[in-house]
Amino acid sequence: MSKKLKAAIIGSGNIGTDLMIKILRHGRNIEMGAMVGIDPGSDGLARATRLGVATTHESVEGLLRLPAFADIDLVFDATSAGAHVKNDALLRQAKPHIRMVDLTPAAIGPYCVPVVNGDRHPDAPNVNMVTCGGQATIPIVAAVSRIARVHYGEIVASISSRSAGPGTRANIDEFTETTSAALQSIGGATKGKAIIILNPAEPPLIMRDTVYVLSDVADEDTIAKSIRDMVAAVQEYVPGYRLKQPVQFDRVKDLNVPGVGRLSGLKTSVFLEVEGAAHYLPAYAGNLDIMTSAALRTAERMASRVDGFAATA
Repeated sequence: MSKKLKAAIIGSGNIGTDLMIKILRHGRNIEMGAMVGIDPGSDGLARATRLGVATTHESVEGLLRLPAFADIDLVFDATSAGAHVKNDALLRQAKPHIRMVDLTPAAIGPYCVPVVNGDRHPDAPNVNMVTCGGQATIPIVAAVSRIARVHYGEIVASISSRSAGPGTRANIDEFTETTSAALQSIGGATKGKAIIILNPAEPPLIMRDTVYVLSDVADEDTIAKSIRDMVAAVQEYVPGYRLKQPVQFDRVKDLNVPGVGRLSGLKTSVFLEVEGAAHYLPAYAGNLDIMTSAALRTAERMASRVDGFAATA
């Protein structure tokens, strides 16, 4: 029987608060243990208090002083790439075997996209959830790469400016670097490129993602089915994840790909839409919803593999 893991969330902003509500409503083997922030007036800390969750506004140092910390098995970090490095070090000094799910682009641990490699690192002490764009698009590149060799994968993630908080804006460079690297290491592309667009349109637009994949020529119907199957798998934990239109194909010859050279093959174009579940955030903030949903799915898989695991061991 799997052990229920008690979790703390570092970061009481939009992502951390949405994740807390998801755990409280839908967590099967994850329990809320503490909510950690730095702003005593944040809505996230206020909501956590009302919901009976232990809180501190003194960052990780405050978490270490909370009586609830003794029972914490797992920590979600929803702060920033720079802060995560410090947070991981402080927590590991106190509990060397604590598990961390990193929602920043810090990438201390291996990348994790649940439907692609969620079972590949069951014992990793720290797993990285890549980025919102990565969670939305890497499954598509992987769906093509399991049918044909992928030479190049390019993604464009367009999100509402309103759903891009301080952490997202402070980590634009890390977003592109981390997503590009994960398109290669998880998605299977020889070369990957990522672009993010913060759209200021009003009313706010829902998250949209465009994926271009250049691969060896293969049966188009087989690739399209692989993509549809992957979309269905993501929908199991992100119901608002969907194809905006049918998969498109083009045969290309001698295409100049920057940083790669001239390539020929099959170009697959996929257009996605990600609508959030609106547990805490507006439905247009699918970029944040897919991150919290993927993080919770990853933590639940960790818990399902734990037999008598103790963070203090």
